[in-house]
Amino acid sequence: MHESTSNPTLDQFETARTVVARVAQETPMESSRYLTELLGADVFLKCENLQRTGSYKIRGAYNRMSQLTEQERARGVVAASAGNHAQGVAFAARELGIASTIFMPIGVPLPKLQATKAYGAKVILHGHTVAEPLLAAAEYADETGAIFIPPFDHADVIVGQGTLGLEIWDSVPEVETVIVPIGGGGLIAGVASAMKQRAKAAGRTIRVIGVQAANAAAYPASLVAGTPTEVPVLATIADGIAVGKPGVLNFEIIRHLVDDVVTVSEDDIAKALLVLLERAKLVVEPAGAVGVAAILAGLVAPSGPTVVILSGGNIDPLLMQRVISHGLAASDRYLTLRIPLPDRPGQLARTAELVAQANANVIEVLHTRHGHGLKIGEVELELSVETRGLEHRQLVVETLRSAGYEPQIVED
Repeated sequence: MHESTSNPTLDQFETARTVVARVAQETPMESSRYLTELLGADVFLKCENLQRTGSYKIRGAYNRMSQLTEQERARGVVAASAGNHAQGVAFAARELGIASTIFMPIGVPLPKLQATKAYGAKVILHGHTVAEPLLAAAEYADETGAIFIPPFDHADVIVGQGTLGLEIWDSVPEVETVIVPIGGGGLIAGVASAMKQRAKAAGRTIRVIGVQAANAAAYPASLVAGTPTEVPVLATIADGIAVGKPGVLNFEIIRHLVDDVVTVSEDDIAKALLVLLERAKLVVEPAGAVGVAAILAGLVAPSGPTVVILSGGNIDPLLMQRVISHGLAASDRYLTLRIPLPDRPGQLARTAELVAQANANVIEVLHTRHGHGLKIGEVELELSVETRGLEHRQLVVETLRSAGYEPQIVED
C-alpha cells in the first residue's frame, strides 16, 4: 500500500485524541470466543456501540467543531443525517455552547429523532432520503452563514474518527487485522491512517478490511473505476452506512491504505446482529454489525489477532424486532409452513402432534378457509415453528410429508 498525499499525520491523530477525550469515552474491547473459533484467530470487538450518543460519530463531530473560531461558533452549525451523525453533532454542539440545526429525513426512527432533540438541536424534517436533507442543510448554510458539519468528507472529521484506531492499538498491540464498516468512509479512512502509521513506526504491518452492505456498496465500484463513483442505494437494514458515493478525501486515503473491501447481504447482517445479541450480549445496529457479518459469511481469511469495530448501537426497537425474526429465519431457526388440510375435525391437532414429534415448538398458528386457491372442503394452516437449524427444519418438513401432508415453506 502506498501513502496518500491527503493522509493525516500521526501527530494530528495524537492531538485529536486529547481533544476528543473531553467528550468521548474509551469504549470496551471484548474478546469473542465464538468468533475466534469460527475465524481460527483471536477476535476482539471494539464496542463503539457503547459510546456516548451510541456511536463513534461524536469523535469526528467534536474534533471538527472544536477547530471553529469564536466567530464561526457564533454563526451556529448545521448538519444532515438519518441518525448517528445528527446525534454526534447535536451533543458536540451542546458541549461547546454552539447552536445546532439538524436536517433529518421524514420518517426517521423516533428514538433517533428524540435523542437529537434532547441534545438541544433544532431538528427540521425534510425529504425521504439522506440526500435530500443534505441538500437542504447546504442551502441553509448558504442562507444563514451556519457552518456545515459534513458526516465524513472533511480532514478534521477523519482525524477525529481515527482516534478510535489509536485506542485499538493500545488495547490490542498485537493486532494484525482490523475490520471496519464503511459508509462514506470517514471511519475507515481515519482508522487505517492512524493504525498503519502506528504499525510502521513499530516496524510491523497490519491489514485493514472494509465492509459494506451489498445494497449500498459504492466502494468496490469506485475502487475499480479509480475515482469516487455513485451507485444506486437499494433498501437495506444497514441504514447507517447507506451512502451512494464515497467522500473525496476518504476515497483517496482508502484506495491507498485499505487492503480489501467486501460486501455482505441483508441475511448476513441479520445473522450477525443475532449472534451479537446471543453470544456477546451486545445491542448493535445493523450498520455496526457488518464486520461480524463478514466473518460469519467467510469473507475474512484468518491472519492473527483481529479487531472488529462495532460502530454503533442506535437501533429502533421495532426494527430490532424485525431483524431478529429475519436473522432467526436466515439462521434456519425459524420456519413458516403453509399446509392445505381437509376440512374435518382433528386435522389441526394431528399436525400439531406431528410437529411435536419432530421436537419443534409452534410459535404461531393461522387457520383459515379463505386462502387463495383453496378448494371447497379444504382449509389452509399456516404454522410458524421454532427450529434448531437446517437439519431440524428438514426433519419437521419430512415428518409432515411422511404423514401425507404437503407443507410449503414460506420464505421470509
